Amino acid sequence: MTQEGMVVTYGIAEPEELGTVRLRDGRALGWAGWGPADGAPVLFFSGAAMGRSLGFGAGVLGRLGVRLIAVERPGLGVSDPAPGRTLLSWPDDVRDLVSGLGLEGGVRVVGFSHGAPFALACAAAGVVTAASVVSGLDELTHPGLPVDPAVAGLLRAAAEDPETFEETFARDAGAEMMWGLVTGMSGEHDLAVYTGPAFAPAYRRSLAEGFAQGAAGYARDLVLAYRPWPFRVEDIRVPVELWYGGHDPGTVHSPDHGATLGRRIPAARRHLLPEEGGSLLWTRAEDVLAALLAL
Repeated sequence: MTQEGMVVTYGIAEPEELGTVRLRDGRALGWAGWGPADGAPVLFFSGAAMGRSLGFGAGVLGRLGVRLIAVERPGLGVSDPAPGRTLLSWPDDVRDLVSGLGLEGGVRVVGFSHGAPFALACAAAGVVTAASVVSGLDELTHPGLPVDPAVAGLLRAAAEDPETFEETFARDAGAEMMWGLVTGMSGEHDLAVYTGPAFAPAYRRSLAEGFAQGAAGYARDLVLAYRPWPFRVEDIRVPVELWYGGHDPGTVHSPDHGATLGRRIPAARRHLLPEEGGSLLWTRAEDVLAALLAL
């Protein structure tokens, strides 16, 4: 977290690089980069409907030697859509991205919020050498998780009629809806971050990017995350860091702040920070990145 005058920037800055990578099937994936070109590559899979321009930890990347690369999922931002994609096809896209960017020696990944299942899919496929899940969406269909009734209704709808579920969100969702949803479900700790004078414009710009092609990409992400995941987190063999804030309401992230997820992943280490909220990626960026690098 840094200050410019009296404005807290929470480690966000304009991307230093913008680009696309052409995948083997001809589609393009959009990405943005920050930090030294020769730094340790860390991929960033952001939250629901977020475009590539909102990163984190800009003030510490040079000191830690990290090159942060935010990747837009298909149908978001400038990434070409892939209507039939699954959580199992995403690691193949990421392999092509890693190859296209010439990232050597292994890459790590940070998955924030809705980006968590995509990060864990890459960990399960062995595409990354380590993963950090921050305020991450849990596998909400796993037995025993105390899911909020409203979320349980969405899970049932996604299970019973996934096509209608996806079509409804593709028709009705948008950047203003997402902004209202996030701020309406946030506690005071997170609102102080999200509505800050430096953060709010950057976040809202990221949402506008995410919905630039419409809401189909977001809707596909949603149905993939809300149905049973097609891989077993128990089979993940790379180290995984789980980060949750005690003041995160947990309704659409993890109902038990990652406790069940941590027990399911063999090489997981869970951090529960009682004084933080769901926005801890921006308030504790250095801690998250330093722990990931140490794995």
